[in-house]
Amino acid sequence: MTAGDHGSAASRPRVLVCDDETQILRALRVILRDAGFTALPASTGEEALDVAAVSSPDAAILDLVLPDIDGVELCRRLREWTQIPVIVLSAVGDEDAKVRALAAGADDYVTKPFGPRELIARLEANMRRSEPERGAGGHSLITTGELTIDLAARTVTVAGSEVRLTPTEFSLLAMLARNRGRLMTHRDLLTGVWGPGYEHDTQVLRVHIANLRRKLSSGLHDYIRTDPGVGYRFAA
Repeated sequence: MTAGDHGSAASRPRVLVCDDETQILRALRVILRDAGFTALPASTGEEALDVAAVSSPDAAILDLVLPDIDGVELCRRLREWTQIPVIVLSAVGDEDAKVRALAAGADDYVTKPFGPRELIARLEANMRRSEPERGAGGHSLITTGELTIDLAARTVTVAGSEVRLTPTEFSLLAMLARNRGRLMTHRDLLTGVWGPGYEHDTQVLRVHIANLRRKLSSGLHDYIRTDPGVGYRFAA
């Protein structure tokens, strides 16, 4: 659903919103409502986990600094059982904080103060990446070595065991795999997966590539090759 296509309240995508600042939480509820979403608010990490378990949101927007557990730990605990898109929203803008959040499974990172239109655009982009894909020409399975990628079902298995990827990790792997053997530059991947405006954010790309390599590692095959300073390619 895009902004402007509001639909009924029951049909609106639900977004878990966790922030301990009442003013920010209220603003996010209004921003999401006006864009056609339903906000599921929480003011602590533990409350957010409870809301997520009971309400099964379609996405989450999490503050990094919370009164009980921090946003990185909250993201890590959510990733134990859900693969919904997660956006970290925080006044902490240093690179280390961003890397920690992305390494814990966050799909995106927005720094406060933020523009409502940018936040909604990022949310919608991340939700699109979590939707089922159609394989080019109807071919939805990509297999190499012990790795099988089902583009339609958005599942990945290594040596017969399912590997749980975040929506962004899956989209990144799918883009590399669909272009197997071809060098994909940093710009190709950033604009193709994250969209315009991300073409210089190579740190985000490096963290997600590192996460993918760790999750896909079988000890027998390195599926993603690095061309230093240029980009990556999927090993055929």
